[in-house]
Amino acid sequence: MAKFAWEGTTADGQFKSGVLDASSLEEAQARLRAMQITPTKVKRSIGQIEIRLPSLGGVPLKSLVVFTRQLSTMIDAGLPLVQCLDILAAQEPDRNFKNIVYGVKARVETGSTLADALKRFPKTFDELFVSMVAAGEMGGVLDTILQRLAIYLEKSMKLRGKIRGAMTYPVIVLILATGIMSIMLWKVVPTFASIFKSVGNRELPALTQFVVNLSNTFVRNLPFYILILAALVTGFVLFRRSERGGYILDALLLKIPVIGDLARKGTIARFTRTLGTLVASGVPILDALDTAAKSSGNKVIVRAIAYVRARVAEGKSIAGPLEETRVFPKMVVQMISVGESTGALDAMLSKIADFYDDEVDAAVDGLTRLIEPLVMVMIAGMVGFVLVAMYLPIFGMAENLARQ
Repeated sequence: MAKFAWEGTTADGQFKSGVLDASSLEEAQARLRAMQITPTKVKRSIGQIEIRLPSLGGVPLKSLVVFTRQLSTMIDAGLPLVQCLDILAAQEPDRNFKNIVYGVKARVETGSTLADALKRFPKTFDELFVSMVAAGEMGGVLDTILQRLAIYLEKSMKLRGKIRGAMTYPVIVLILATGIMSIMLWKVVPTFASIFKSVGNRELPALTQFVVNLSNTFVRNLPFYILILAALVTGFVLFRRSERGGYILDALLLKIPVIGDLARKGTIARFTRTLGTLVASGVPILDALDTAAKSSGNKVIVRAIAYVRARVAEGKSIAGPLEETRVFPKMVVQMISVGESTGALDAMLSKIADFYDDEVDAAVDGLTRLIEPLVMVMIAGMVGFVLVAMYLPIFGMAENLARQ
């Protein structure tokens, strides 16, 4: 909390000034309006200088899950919305999220709906969150919608963690292997080469000479290699951010053996759970399709669902156009078709998501078991190759000494 000095006029035109405690400028202004004071000047009081470190990222998903579940419980218990937000903001340990909740509270106090207040913070509350809250407010079942949203966020967090863990492990190991090999070529091999030169060993084994030449080339061109690596990384990031580049990379990802299968299952699980949650919450089907496609995280899915949405807007069902895209497995299409015909689309989408969650679990376990031995063999092979190449001349010198 900080102190804000303010000046303003009351409803009958009297000028007043003072100091009040608030977590942000928006909250201070909202409190003044609640006191029927029209603020003319509000600023942080002198002596209340707060030093903050820059935020290194958005709000953690776990914090958002806890906030959503607690807000649902408080609303269900009959507490006013503003009081709920005030309590949650006061107890929130994350400084960034605390200020966001206070900002939401300030806007609600001025008469804004919760959905409109959340919409002001799109980096924290995405389109899915705002759409479900809006549907809950319109239907008078905000507590139920928030509870459903908390369950969705928890399952999404779990799924994201599994996929990220499976993808991160081989990348980290590859980076470590590259770093180890670079250090050996940069420091270890030149040390051995200087030793061989000092003892007058002119004739090096072919394998040793190859590694020494490789090390010399690496050291000589190291700045050039760093520039190439930086250019490749920059080019990849720019290409990934472009619409066409992102689509091409997402399409290639889905075609990679093992990894592509895992990515496809994770994407389908995320899309179907999002769509099922939105449909069950009363969000219109066209808006639900649009939001669910964006939350899938894959541009191939986004483009396919855009086609489906256009066909649904023309009066067609979801299953038919979905099959025409040839992106989703036949089982998914058939289950959605059954859900549409029986009027239980949300339940069927939830079953699909649960099934693919289990598939992701199995795929992650299989991928881990496959990658771990391959990575160990690769690192051992790289290090062993260099060490054998460096020790071959030593073995030769030892053999010559034994003969003498």
